[in-house]
Amino acid sequence: MIRTSTLNRSAQERRAHLMRELVEVLLFVGIVFAAVSVTQSFGDVDTSMSPAVNLDQRILVNKAAYIIANPGRGDVVLIAVPQNPSQLLLRRVIAVPGDTILVTATSVSVNGVTLDEQPYTGIAMGQPESQIIGKYTLGQDQYWVMADQRLAWSNSDSRAFGPLSRKNIIGKAELVYWPLHDIHMIDNFGGVFSNVPGR
Repeated sequence: MIRTSTLNRSAQERRAHLMRELVEVLLFVGIVFAAVSVTQSFGDVDTSMSPAVNLDQRILVNKAAYIIANPGRGDVVLIAVPQNPSQLLLRRVIAVPGDTILVTATSVSVNGVTLDEQPYTGIAMGQPESQIIGKYTLGQDQYWVMADQRLAWSNSDSRAFGPLSRKNIIGKAELVYWPLHDIHMIDNFGGVFSNVPGR
């Protein structure tokens, strides 16, 4: 005959096991929900950010990257185009709020420092890189973003639509994850901006 205490212990163990499984499932669902809410896969990649990001690659965008911090110079960000917010593009942040940016036919300067952008544009200093020339001082919550392929894509970055509002920056492009043989973190080339004063 089975003792009542043994039956009670067995029922308690089953309840404890069931509760543990329920907690594990809820925890797993919570982690998946959090991952989906703070990341976005972006696959509509063109050649405008080559060689950092190339045609047909898939990008992981961290939508939580700028909850505490702000976008920094050199960050590759996913933006909503101001005139057409449903159009999403990857662009590099060149200047941040308070910066003065000067774009000439052969150079980009931020706060008086001419940038050597060859590491991500492939264009040597002094070579033609822009058809649009202008000087802008950015206000609060304004960013200057540009395509790495300067000559071909001048109509789809800040040279065309002006300073970008912070609200149009969706997140930071962190990782190329597809195709598998191309997996890599996306470099912000911080050294290019290391001599720029301010922020």
